[in-house]
Amino acid sequence: MQEERAFWVAWSKINGVGPILLRRLHKHFGTLSAAWEASLSALVEVDGVGVQSAESVIVQRRAIQPEALLEVHEQENPGFWTPADADYPALLLEITDLPPVLYYRGIVNPSELDGSHPMVAMVGTRSPSEYGRRWTRRISETLTQSGFTIVSGLADGIDTEAHRSCLAAGGRTIAVLGCGVDIIYPWSNRGLYQQILKNGLVLSEHPAGTQPDRTFFPRRNRIIAGLSRATLVMEAPAKSGGLITAHYANEYGRDVYALPGSLDNPKSLGCIKLINKGAMVIEGEQELLDALGTLPSLQQKTNKPPIQASLPLDLAPELAHLLQILTDLPDESGSVQFDRLVQAANQPASVVSSSLLQLELTGLVTQLPGMRYQRS
Repeated sequence: MQEERAFWVAWSKINGVGPILLRRLHKHFGTLSAAWEASLSALVEVDGVGVQSAESVIVQRRAIQPEALLEVHEQENPGFWTPADADYPALLLEITDLPPVLYYRGIVNPSELDGSHPMVAMVGTRSPSEYGRRWTRRISETLTQSGFTIVSGLADGIDTEAHRSCLAAGGRTIAVLGCGVDIIYPWSNRGLYQQILKNGLVLSEHPAGTQPDRTFFPRRNRIIAGLSRATLVMEAPAKSGGLITAHYANEYGRDVYALPGSLDNPKSLGCIKLINKGAMVIEGEQELLDALGTLPSLQQKTNKPPIQASLPLDLAPELAHLLQILTDLPDESGSVQFDRLVQAANQPASVVSSSLLQLELTGLVTQLPGMRYQRS
């Protein structure tokens, strides 16, 4: 909804409210618009919000008009999504620290956004060996020819090899930046950046004009991992951004693969460490394809007709009303977003949330990623 979109942008401007806390606010109040109007006493009921933090939020939000902010923001940033938008990447809705605003440039592919097109991350050191470069090119080309979209970070080294090999094979690649999508970093990859815009996508959680900062890059790695069904670490020393990406992937329940290397090569020690901790070994192109072929996919959108089902006779009126809404208003995925339920039920978000919990406990309703619900 356009109104809720404005509040995702507004909350992203509040200092001290990061992605995880923002997710808690959304879950607690049902909508960010409701959270925006919450009193100090209501805010401190949210896990992680103290009195001092709540006071800071109230002071900051007085200086922000969400609707006016959204209008200006859309002019300065032509392309961006929030979790309130239907096009927000479905896989990112599964993670706890999703970016509240995700900016993009390039060519959008809807099947990548809804999770039906497979995406795999390829990451590693900025100064790879010839062995690391060669296998990155081989794997990237093989995956591209097999229909995968390659996700990486446009950094020197492994990232660059992964992007270039994908494009050379005629595929699509996504670059996640630690700066604004209109800023090219490193500058040496300006030609590659332009190529990606023609047949791929550049993403960032930072608005236009944001310059690169060393603190941004570890955090952007969570987006690389979150977008991808699997993360491949091609070559990495004992301390590497690639290991951070692998950590996030593991935290999100995604598969992690590592290219084995020599003990004599310090740039392979990170991969060996990952393998020792349970990462799957990249044994070759075909073996990797066989393994990736078992990845789960998101529920595919269908054109099924609306559910025609009778309601249980012993339900309380408010529960029956909510269940009827879930029966009548599912979208193409067969589910209804929480915000839509609140609007259709014409009830406070807290009441709707409580009713949904009761319906879940009775097995009549299932919660899906992204605060969406469907009849079981």
